[in-house]
Amino acid sequence: MSKQQAKNNQKEKGATEIVERLVSINRVSKTVKGGKNMSFAALVVVGDKNGRVGFGKGNATEVSDAKNKAFEAAKKAMMKVSLKEGRTIHHDIFARFCSAKVYLRSAPAGTGVIAGGPMRAIFECAGIHDIVAKSVGTSNPYNMVGATFEALKGLFSPKSVAEKRSKEISEIVKRRNLAINHHHGSEVKSEQN
Repeated sequence: MSKQQAKNNQKEKGATEIVERLVSINRVSKTVKGGKNMSFAALVVVGDKNGRVGFGKGNATEVSDAKNKAFEAAKKAMMKVSLKEGRTIHHDIFARFCSAKVYLRSAPAGTGVIAGGPMRAIFECAGIHDIVAKSVGTSNPYNMVGATFEALKGLFSPKSVAEKRSKEISEIVKRRNLAINHHHGSEVKSEQN
């Protein structure tokens, strides 16, 4: 195998690693003196199913061109999300973007992705297998995607918290587990009462 073929194979492997999801396509028209100018707006999400995910927008007179522009923008804007056991988020979080509000909750193994359209696409591309998500307010896909990314940006891993506070990771995890157990214990008591 020549060096060129090896390079091409590497490129193909890199291309297959990135998953692309088209979230929304919108036809827009601008009224001008001679009539109407039609164009298309695309919103896409890309990810490597291993914690890296991004979204992008593209506008063009053809659907395929708008999609390509959006995919290129999404690939440039990819960010890393810290995952717990490579399947869920480390903690519950709330975020808002314009009039969209989202609640993301970590879930035990086997829960699956419980989320609506645009949010589901993001979690699938990021490689999140267990999560419970709820969107409140607008169902505008642009704002929902924006709010979900705001939430993902606000996530902390025990490692990052330990580094910030100059503590051991085990201490952070131990405290978190104690808090979770205490919370679940109080919930069970209230249900019994």
